Amino acid sequence: MQAQNLIYRVHALQRMFQRKITKEEVLYVMEKGEVIEDYPDDSPYPSQLFFGKIGSRPLHVVAAKIFLEKETIIVTVYEPDVEKWDKDFKQRKGVIK
Repeated sequence: MQAQNLIYRVHALQRMFQRKITKEEVLYVMEKGEVIEDYPDDSPYPSQLFFGKIGSRPLHVVAAKIFLEKETIIVTVYEPDVEKWDKDFKQRKGVIK
């Protein structure tokens, strides 16, 4: 994935600024991270939750890939809460797979 193919929602940019997360870190998670949840019913486009680590800092990126336009919309970015996620930050607490 190339950086020019990422489109950032205003919400994502606001949260990145608040949380001191850079575009380079988001790109890294999108390129090297893994999809941990799928949201096929999201509107206007299906989206996915990506997980990656920047050093020891875990990050989640919610993104919607638009394959026909070869673009990815970054919806939001955050550091997962240890109260809500298992220790590996890949599964929500209390969720049985």
